[in-house]
Amino acid sequence: MNYYGAADLAASFRTVRKNTLTIANEIGEEHYNFRPTPDTRTVAQLLTHLTLAPKLQEQIHRVERRTTLEGFDFPTFIGKIIAAEQAPAPPKQEIIATLTAQGEDFANWVASLSDDFLAERVTYPTGMMPPTKTRFEMILGVKEHEMHHRGQLMLIERLIGIVPHLTREMLANFAKMQSGKASA
Repeated sequence: MNYYGAADLAASFRTVRKNTLTIANEIGEEHYNFRPTPDTRTVAQLLTHLTLAPKLQEQIHRVERRTTLEGFDFPTFIGKIIAAEQAPAPPKQEIIATLTAQGEDFANWVASLSDDFLAERVTYPTGMMPPTKTRFEMILGVKEHEMHHRGQLMLIERLIGIVPHLTREMLANFAKMQSGKASA
């Protein structure tokens, strides 16, 4: 029995992407070239990375429907993604439009997957650990990956003087709870 299926996975990805889009909108375009340290991505590169990162899982599960990663050319595939990230960044609104469209396309595809498909195991190349993963676990990794980078974006917001929206919402909720206790 599955307690968390394709519809849940798609909904949770949409929530994560919605929060990423809120941050992308809150950071001014004048900060899109901000880079916290010389060896990190700019805001624009991070957001571009998030539009491109799902392509790996889409290639494996949507396009090729692989059951083994033996023979998959990771260096070439990832190299193309890195090259796209390093290209001159489009304007903020184009990045946001791409994040929106790509995110919805990915979520719609995920929502269409069957439990049987998500339960299939994909074998990793010899020597990699673990030796297999379910498609569910691999596709879930897209959401986990975005949450990792969203944490970086929230720290960047702090560095440029923005209190992240999730923090603002939490503080507002605490204030409401405190005012409710005071009036009771």
